Amino acid sequence: MTQPPSNQPPGGFGAPQDPNQGPSHQGQPQGMPPVPPVPPQAPQAPPAPQSPPPAAPGPYGQPPQPGYGYPQQAPGPYGQQPAPQQPYGYPQQGQQPGYGQQGGPGYPQQPGPYGQQQNPYGGYPSQPGYPGAPTPPPSGGGLKGRTGVVAAVAAAAVLVAAVTTWAVVGGDDEKDPVALPTATAPVTSSSGAPAPTESVDKGDGSGDGSNGEEDLNAGRQAGEAKINYLLKNNVDLPRNGADVLGPWIIGDTVVKAMYKSIDGYSLSDGSAKWHIDVPFELCAAPPAPAANGTMVFAYGDSAKDGAKCTELQQIDLKTGKKGWKKSVPKATGLFAFSDNTLAISGNTVTAAGSSTAYGFSLTDGKQLFKGATTGCKPFAYAGGSKLIAAMDCPSGSTTKKVQAVGEVDPATGKPRFTFQLEADWEVDKVYSVDPLVVSATQREQKKWTIFALDAKGKLRSQIQGGKDKFAPSCGGSFVVFGKNLQGCTGVAADANTFYMSTETSYGKPNEVVAFDLKTGKAKWRSKAPGEQSMIPLRMEGGQVLVYVDPAYDKGGAVATIAPTGGAPKILLQHPASSAQVESSFYDPGFAYGSGTFVVTSGRVSASNDKEEKQVKTMMAFSK
Repeated sequence: MTQPPSNQPPGGFGAPQDPNQGPSHQGQPQGMPPVPPVPPQAPQAPPAPQSPPPAAPGPYGQPPQPGYGYPQQAPGPYGQQPAPQQPYGYPQQGQQPGYGQQGGPGYPQQPGPYGQQQNPYGGYPSQPGYPGAPTPPPSGGGLKGRTGVVAAVAAAAVLVAAVTTWAVVGGDDEKDPVALPTATAPVTSSSGAPAPTESVDKGDGSGDGSNGEEDLNAGRQAGEAKINYLLKNNVDLPRNGADVLGPWIIGDTVVKAMYKSIDGYSLSDGSAKWHIDVPFELCAAPPAPAANGTMVFAYGDSAKDGAKCTELQQIDLKTGKKGWKKSVPKATGLFAFSDNTLAISGNTVTAAGSSTAYGFSLTDGKQLFKGATTGCKPFAYAGGSKLIAAMDCPSGSTTKKVQAVGEVDPATGKPRFTFQLEADWEVDKVYSVDPLVVSATQREQKKWTIFALDAKGKLRSQIQGGKDKFAPSCGGSFVVFGKNLQGCTGVAADANTFYMSTETSYGKPNEVVAFDLKTGKAKWRSKAPGEQSMIPLRMEGGQVLVYVDPAYDKGGAVATIAPTGGAPKILLQHPASSAQVESSFYDPGFAYGSGTFVVTSGRVSASNDKEEKQVKTMMAFSK
């Protein structure tokens, strides 16, 4: 193992692994080794640093809090590592990009603007592929892609990952490291024309969705959930297919969107309830609607290749009624081709990219604020009960990047606190906005850390993952020069605990590990049933809601884990007879509400029109 040059004693945690040797923690989890103490919390109002260079100014010219990993004397704790042979962030064909697979500068990962996050309506969609990308063949459910192993910190900063695998590594058994998500009448589109409808197999043998196949519920055993319906695509798509946004469950309606339309279906039987057309291809949506069901979608400003994602359309997902329309001011200057990503918090919807950041009223579309143009400038937001901004800050150097994360007022965009990362660390994802749990990476060195901040923006803890490997699934799409902060499955959080699932391995159960947010240390772990794997979706009534992947001879399941740990409690056991169908959805999105679990395909694509209409798009289970 290569030791990094630093001002620390040798033998501490967080050393990058030698790519020629490979990770030392391959194989099964080996438990939680000793972990380092939590780094000291930075003061709320930072004094002038004694040794490091002056901190970059915060938003609106205010000085930021010296944050996680702020350099003390050495410019960086680690030396350079050999770059991976495959450019980091460019998915291999036929493989879904996994956790942290961002592109190079300007190609940050999009976990799906529609991503899996804590969602009051139960929607956890993911978005595979990017427009124009070759579509990987369908594969089974579960966490796919590269794995990660969470790491603990050494001197300035960081939980370090292996060169060949993402990981959060925890402690050293021998040495103490140094601290440092039913209308039966014909539905017409918003233009008045009959809306395209997807074929429905209700599982009773009378539908056309299975093309004459047997009743989907015929093999259902006692105690197993029923299949409400299976939908197949009936939308004529462009040659490269289209990404699916959603699903979101609002009352008795499940909503998903694709290409140029948004559709609401009966949650109970899959029949069409409403349909909305937009002029050009959809390109973004917040991970979740507002509490009242209001949603804002973004679509391109033209049908041309490279159309800018600037047109906003408000929709009431309960009724399918259109509201206001708005054009986001186009970016100018060097990064004028920036894409916008969307988030909703309170009565505000934000649209942000590398050179634009705006807040609009969710009620009438009125512009509420524009992001700072000097100091630390927001390039993405995470929404929900709080509005969190990721920011680029002045570094004084063309070779050094400085970023920050902080809470902002959704009504004004003004910062409530700003937490600056060490130079060359980037804000990767926001796993939870309240409590605030953030993933950060050094892409060139393939290093990864997860840290939590308190309500005042002080460092609360760093997750110490030991020798386990973790694989949060954040989708596979790219937003060109824009970045979605939310949209990951495999993680969840409550007030005092962060939950994350270990990587999956075919035929072997994985675990959900609970980490104390006060210390970053693991509190307990819960093993998946049988030989299956499971991933956290969100919190549900104080419990951890998890999805259990189907196996070759057993259906998937919806379950909960008590906040104190223990075995998962099954809420819905899906039929074993439909396990192969359930596992066939590519890069699936999930939603759970009103006792019904919905799985959708994250992308629809086929080699010809006939096959395109046989692609399974949505499946629902209930008791």
